[in-house]
Amino acid sequence: MEKTLKDHLVDTLNELVKEQFNRFKDKLGETRFQGRKIARGKLEEATSLEVASLLISTYSKKYAAEITVSILRAINEVQLAEELGEKTGAETHLEDLLCMLGLENCFPGKITLSTVLEIGTESITDEPIQSLKKLPWCFLKSLMMVNVTAWSTKCSAAETDTDSKLQDLDSVLELIASNDDQDTNIINPLDLLAAVFLCSDSFLQQEMMSKMSMCQFAVPLLLPDCSTSQCTLMLWAMRDIVKKFRPRSLADSKGFVEDSIVSTAMPMISFVRLGDCSLSKSQILNQVLSNPQQYHDFFTHRDMECGNVPRRISNGLVEIGWYLPCGKKNLDIFPEPVAVGNLRGDLLSFQNQFSILCQTSSAVFIFFDSIADSACNLLSSAGNIKAQLYLVANSQSVLHQNVIPLKNLASKLKISSSHIRLKNKQTNDAEFVSKLRLTMNDIMENCQHKMTIEGMSAEAHELGIPVDEDCTKCQNAKTSAAEITSRINDVVRYKEDQLPLQGKLWKELAKIEKEECRLRKAGDKPIEEYKANLQREKQKLRQQQSSYSMSEAMGCFIAAISNESKEERSYFLKWMRMNLDGTARKKLSGLRDEYKDKCCKFSENKEIIATLDRQISDSSLGMEHFMREMGQLYEASCFLSDNAESHQQFQHLPSLGADLLLDGFPLELVDGDASNIPVRWVTDVLTELHRKVQHKSRLLVVTVLGVQSTGKSTLLNTMFGVQFSVSSGRCTRGAFMLLIRVKEDLKEELNCDFILLIDTEGLKSPELAELEDSYEHDNELATLVVGLSDVTIINIAMENSTEMKDILQIVVHAFLRMDKMGKKPNCQFVHQNVGDVSAHDNNARDRNKLLEQLNEMTQEAARMEKKDTDRKFTDIMEYDPEKNNWYIPGLWHGIPPMAPVNTGYSEAVYEFKKSLIEVLKSCKFQTLKEFLEWTRSLWKAVKYENFIFSFRNSLVAEAYSNLCVEFNKWEWAFQKHMYNWLEKAKTRISNTKNQSSNLDEFLRSLQAEAFQELKSQETTSLEKLTKYYDSKEGHVNLVESYRATFERSIKTLRIETENSVTNKLTAAIDFQKGMKKVHDVNKKHKAILEERVLQLLGDCRERNKDLSEKQLKQEFEKMWEDTVKRLDFKGVEKRDMGLDVYNQLRKQLKRNVGAVNMVLNEATDLTEYGKTQFNVTDKHFDPVWCKKHHADPMDLSTNPKEEAEAMVKSVTEQCMEFVANKKRSKTNYHETYTRELLEMIDVKLKGIEKLQTNAQFEVDLKLHICGFAAREFQQMHEDFIKVNDPLNHLEKFRPQYCSDFIDLYHEKDQSQKKAGEFTERCLKPAVREYVNKALGLDIVDEMLTGADSVKYSTRSYFQHSILKQLLDDNNFTKYVEYSRNYEGFVKGWILNRIIDHFSKSKALSDLEVKHFEAITKKIQAAIEKEKKTLTKSKTILTLLKKICSNLNSDIVISTDNLGLTLIQDKANTQEFTEYLQKSVNEMKTSLRVSQGCDINEKLNNLPFKLQDELFKRVISCVEQCPFCKVPCEARGKDHEQHHASVHRPLGLAGNKQGSDKLSVTICTTLVLSEDTFCNKDTAWRAHPYKDYWRVYLDWNIPTDPCIEASDYWKYVLMTFNEQFAKEYHAKPADIPKEWKSITKRRALKSLNEEFNMK
Repeated sequence: MEKTLKDHLVDTLNELVKEQFNRFKDKLGETRFQGRKIARGKLEEATSLEVASLLISTYSKKYAAEITVSILRAINEVQLAEELGEKTGAETHLEDLLCMLGLENCFPGKITLSTVLEIGTESITDEPIQSLKKLPWCFLKSLMMVNVTAWSTKCSAAETDTDSKLQDLDSVLELIASNDDQDTNIINPLDLLAAVFLCSDSFLQQEMMSKMSMCQFAVPLLLPDCSTSQCTLMLWAMRDIVKKFRPRSLADSKGFVEDSIVSTAMPMISFVRLGDCSLSKSQILNQVLSNPQQYHDFFTHRDMECGNVPRRISNGLVEIGWYLPCGKKNLDIFPEPVAVGNLRGDLLSFQNQFSILCQTSSAVFIFFDSIADSACNLLSSAGNIKAQLYLVANSQSVLHQNVIPLKNLASKLKISSSHIRLKNKQTNDAEFVSKLRLTMNDIMENCQHKMTIEGMSAEAHELGIPVDEDCTKCQNAKTSAAEITSRINDVVRYKEDQLPLQGKLWKELAKIEKEECRLRKAGDKPIEEYKANLQREKQKLRQQQSSYSMSEAMGCFIAAISNESKEERSYFLKWMRMNLDGTARKKLSGLRDEYKDKCCKFSENKEIIATLDRQISDSSLGMEHFMREMGQLYEASCFLSDNAESHQQFQHLPSLGADLLLDGFPLELVDGDASNIPVRWVTDVLTELHRKVQHKSRLLVVTVLGVQSTGKSTLLNTMFGVQFSVSSGRCTRGAFMLLIRVKEDLKEELNCDFILLIDTEGLKSPELAELEDSYEHDNELATLVVGLSDVTIINIAMENSTEMKDILQIVVHAFLRMDKMGKKPNCQFVHQNVGDVSAHDNNARDRNKLLEQLNEMTQEAARMEKKDTDRKFTDIMEYDPEKNNWYIPGLWHGIPPMAPVNTGYSEAVYEFKKSLIEVLKSCKFQTLKEFLEWTRSLWKAVKYENFIFSFRNSLVAEAYSNLCVEFNKWEWAFQKHMYNWLEKAKTRISNTKNQSSNLDEFLRSLQAEAFQELKSQETTSLEKLTKYYDSKEGHVNLVESYRATFERSIKTLRIETENSVTNKLTAAIDFQKGMKKVHDVNKKHKAILEERVLQLLGDCRERNKDLSEKQLKQEFEKMWEDTVKRLDFKGVEKRDMGLDVYNQLRKQLKRNVGAVNMVLNEATDLTEYGKTQFNVTDKHFDPVWCKKHHADPMDLSTNPKEEAEAMVKSVTEQCMEFVANKKRSKTNYHETYTRELLEMIDVKLKGIEKLQTNAQFEVDLKLHICGFAAREFQQMHEDFIKVNDPLNHLEKFRPQYCSDFIDLYHEKDQSQKKAGEFTERCLKPAVREYVNKALGLDIVDEMLTGADSVKYSTRSYFQHSILKQLLDDNNFTKYVEYSRNYEGFVKGWILNRIIDHFSKSKALSDLEVKHFEAITKKIQAAIEKEKKTLTKSKTILTLLKKICSNLNSDIVISTDNLGLTLIQDKANTQEFTEYLQKSVNEMKTSLRVSQGCDINEKLNNLPFKLQDELFKRVISCVEQCPFCKVPCEARGKDHEQHHASVHRPLGLAGNKQGSDKLSVTICTTLVLSEDTFCNKDTAWRAHPYKDYWRVYLDWNIPTDPCIEASDYWKYVLMTFNEQFAKEYHAKPADIPKEWKSITKRRALKSLNEEFNMK
């Protein structure tokens, strides 16, 4: 028969010996579970059977076995407990509790610190705790934010249940009667603490200890595990607790002690309980340790929330707290530090804990109500107890029943009456506590035994108590760290010996890097030579770094962090940090305090402060120094060749750095000592990190800025639970970044994977800035971190602090610089130490005043930064005075070191954190790679002091480039649409049969239609632009400042297109009017001739004999000659084009007076001008300027006469090309041609206004070009007259009329013949014209969208393609042509690309076929349509007119060439239609066959020049740099500033500087130098290159972003130095030595970098 639960309980209890069975019953009598407790009287004489029955009846079967197992463990009967558990399936209290808390899968030690620090929805929500499973995480969340309310462990569900039960009196009485005053939904705080500690890994335990210590909570010294009945000494977990205090002995000297609490020797006084006790030991301890004016719960007690809930797993826990004096007699409770231990539970059940306390404490206070004999015997039999024992009891309980046992115990333990403390009715709590304090003071004064927690580990080992740091990994890490730090005696010497690369060498390198950029010390030295010297110095320093072998300390360090065990690596880094912090405290704490004291009297202690500052810097040694050395080892190795041993040895270091970042360790971004960023190191670490997270590296960045020592690091630590250094020996220097993972439940909302925190060095006060010359450093740091941030927290120590304005000035400058880049970070002001609950309301006036100050600072900063001064603070950043100001109380509630963290501080920081996360939700993430690019480019800008650098940043450049690519598509779509519309309109005009008066009305109709089309296209393009910006893709926010430019460009495009379309429509209508007259004459002549032919036909048929073909021809010729003689052949009237062009020129120049009119009046015959080359002379320039120029020929610019001649050549070629195009069109001249020509000249003249040319130059040039044009236009006009002469036109059709006459005479069927003639003479030319018109557009489209489309997508891509081709060709002649005739060279380059592209494929044939098929399909459809409606009455003439009408909108078909009247009436239209369809098919085949002609011929037959169209697509601006003449690359015609990616040495433009040698100086270098320039634009006064923008407002010339920035052009000048000198009639340039090492490959690399080509 199977045993029952009761049988198992009885069998187990029978196994106990008598003494243990009695202990079991005593313990059971003390146990209260779910509000129930078995009375001691029932248990005293009870047998095992009776005890089992009592267990089941009192606690039910469900809990009877569980309680039995727990008590057996408590009395050390572990084996019996395990056997009973297996037999009954009973869970232990631990297992049960962990399940209740949802931690069953986290035990043991599976919750990691990184898991707790992850940001999730629970981090920012305040939902009530509905379940115990939420409780551990809420506790950890509160604790990580050092909130003293973390002990609140009650679930809201429990409160709700209780409240619902107490709604009426019956319920209350029922609840009392049921004795069920406990709820399963509540838990004792200590049980929660024990459970969380047991489920946490070592590093989380350590962090929890630190936070608890800040809250002034007692921390676990001995942590019990009731599943093993063992406890663990929490030495490791407490190692990170550092305390600072001032004992009475140091009060006069103002000295202090600061050390790790585990290393600080002090007396320890422990408090334990024997059995039940009516006095609350913990509550009394809290009163003992609390200042009378400020009570604090150091230990949890029964009167706290849930403190009365029975403990299930925390009995046996020993907590430790400390009292640390502040050195003020009237405030200190104890003059010296003391540790206070507190054992939870009955000491009889936890003899190991009691034993170690007796061995390590100076005194042990035993609280009790009664003393059983067994307890007395057990205590008296204890071994050597080192501690003094004190007995504490309530006098009432002692007097009633415990006098004799008390005397016996005191006698056996040799306790004198002075060691017995009884609390009677007459003694209140305050008096009793006061007596206890006196006793403790006596103990401390007479104490000969001071202990350290480190020292307790030896006692623990003797008693078999495990120590948490005994694990192998921790000990291995400890050994590794000690191997490095134990040798540190003299920090300065140690850093020189073991960390040599970051010392003078690194600082010197940092200085040289900045000097390379700023060139402040160049003096009179040639800039390029000075830069080359700096480069040599830098190389020398890198070589010196490389010559050092890795030090022993760094070898050990790198080996330790390379450990495959992440846990051991983390232990090592912790040991290192703690050891180094300990070393720093010994030296730096005193120095920093002295530094602060001396700063109070700055003027008196200036030299002392300077010395102290150096000592602090030199004596600092932290983890960042080892990481910094690692970075320098890597950077130095990168300087070596790839196959060098050192290079290979250190290639894995970035991977280690990335691992540390992922593990939650901060990485130094800015080296605070050298004020520099190790760019290569940071780049490769973050690149490796990006790879390790599998490119899931979306970031949001939060930065804190503020004055030194105002709690910036503490603020971040409190908000996010992180570990930025805050100890007094370790002030933050530079900037550190730390990654926090975002949990999956918040990733979608935040749209990021990590939050990157940047903690910065404190910005110093103006006085200290003056001392350390650090105001510049503060500006650099603020600019960098603000630029990197999505949210910048401005930390202000006190709202009205004196330093606030100075700090805000720095910050405003930084925000203003970011605004120029298109970044608009969010700013949050945190006012610390403002504790009033009404601070936000009371400070409304101050907030407005702050905003006024910020606006003033913004305007002042704008003036300093040379920007628009009409700016407000809110224009440059997101700031709302009501929402972006946070008032946070002081950190400490009371006077340290005994002050806990202020609850108001934690709560206010938590509210700020929630708001911050909401702000981050609206921020655009950046990837690690993008963050890295920002870092690099911002740092370059900072180094160059160049904060107007819109296109130096590759992300900005990429965003601008992307926008240009999209804009080009919109622009092309706009132009293509209007081109197609215009061609259709011209087709409609050509096909119209209206009279002249109706043509004018038709023109107005078309113009109105064109206006609507243009308006629609403009609206569409603007909508696309708006949509693009709204999409937030591609970092479009970075180019927000260019939105207006592109909007203007769209409007300008519409205006220019409208003008062009209007002109072309007008010309087409005028041409149609002229042609209509010609057509009317021709039509009249043909009608007469056709009538005479029909008369002749009748005459010949009436003759009775058949005429031979010869006779018929003779009759026809005779008739033709007679008829022609009678016709009037007056054709197009001949006009004088010279006079027409001259009149338009005169009309345009009517604004001029005097000499200009005289010249025009003398121009009697315009056609005599422009026959010879145009010569630029002195008369074409301002005489005053000309005289000055001759007096000072060594102007930096090239010869103005040469510039003017170059412009004349360019504009002349352009105008000649324009005239040639018009002439090729074989149309008649139109006056709009001259207007367009003059506009082209005006555009060119505007570009050379700076040359000081006068009105004489303008009129002479226009006469020259118009003279040439007039002759060509005259020829064009006469050719048109000749082609359209009525007689010639009629004679052309003479053979056709003759042939038709003979056919009619012989009554031949003309259907086939006429179908063929119609196809050949009418359809074929129309189809060819249609295909040619469409083909030009398609070729442009193919070039813009095909395989090489990227080259034409933006000006930058296009420019890069050309320069790369020039480099590949390595041809001097081409470089000269590129420089001197940029437009002609580029157009030729484009044409070659087109020919090359279409010669290598059948793409052109495919395009032709596509259009041939499209139009023939339409023709066939038109024929088929008419075929279906054929009637017998329909003639061939009627049929063809119908077919042509159907095709009117597509092609222009002229039927004038067909004598359709001369078709016999009986001609079969059905047959004609079939012949026509056949002819069209044959035409399609023949056109396909004819495709194979020369591509050049095809391109020449197109209606426009493709290279011109593509040139306009990619070249929006032809402005050139005022110094080096590089062309502008900006997109859009209305851009505010010109810019170019690559500037070049001035010698390439023929410039000579100070000698007759070509200049090697580059304008991007000059604009950051102290040099000056002097030319006509400066009125011949010396002007600093740095301020070039004052003279050339429309140019943005960025400073050289790196030493190899212009390697491309350096290489070109170096390679062709002799040839350029000869070309420009100068001596060769003095090429710097360093340039000669530039290879073609390096030049290409430089070109790629400049144009941001990956």
